[in-house]
Formats: sequence, C-alpha cells, structure tokens
Amino acid sequence: MGKNKQITLVVDDKVGVLADVACILGKARINIESISAVSMEGKAIITLFVSDEKRAAGLLRKYGFHILESEIIVLKLKDEPGELSKVSSALSEAGINIINLYIIAKERGFSIIAAKVDKPSAAKRLLKPYLDIEA
Repeated sequence: MGKNKQITLVVDDKVGVLADVACILGKARINIESISAVSMEGKAIITLFVSDEKRAAGLLRKYGFHILESEIIVLKLKDEPGELSKVSSALSEAGINIINLYIIAKERGFSIIAAKVDKPSAAKRLLKPYLDIEA
C-alpha cells in the first residue's frame, strides 16, 4: 500500500476525466488501490489511494491536474456490526473530526479503512490498537 496519503482531484465533471487519470497512472505502472468518485454541481471529486503517491501526484500535476494530498490513517477493523461505531465514537469523544472515510479492502474477516481526520497524530495515539494492518 501507499504511504498513508490520499490524493484528491477536483475537476470539471466531463466525460473521460476518470479515464484520463486511470490511463496516466496505468501507463506509469502506478496501481490504484482504492478510488472514490463523486459528481456534484458540475464538478467531480476523485479521491485516490495509490501504490506510489509521490509519483502519482507529480504525474497528475504534469498533466495539468490540480491535486490535494492529505495524510490519512489506515485502520484494521473486525468486519462485524458495531466496530465502526467504536472507532467513530472514540474519535468523537476526543474531539477529533472525521473528514472522510472509506473502505480500502475486506479480507479474512477484517475491513481495512482509510480515514482523513482533522487531528491525525491524536487519532493515531487513540486508535493505536487498530493501526497494525499487517497483523
């Protein structure tokens, strides 16, 4: 996986933008590990978690895309009811806001979650038991 950074592009919503982004990254042999795309009011918001975020960011900038890079935390939760509630409640009680959150993968009874929060250092300390995604 990448180094816990997500890349976000905000672009005009037009046919072929996602194909262009995927082609640029594919030709550079950069794997898209997770993607989210939303269209609203003439804009498209594309959020990527890639195998090499530095190269991807550089390439996308080279091709004229305005990108935002953000630190994320990657969590491993049991894939069962109530687990997300535990994590989100702990963050809420600590005054840490979740800006965005998405599932990167599901495997062997666990969900791998990427979360962007307003206080990543505090969130990492608080959620330390969930950070070991290799276990």
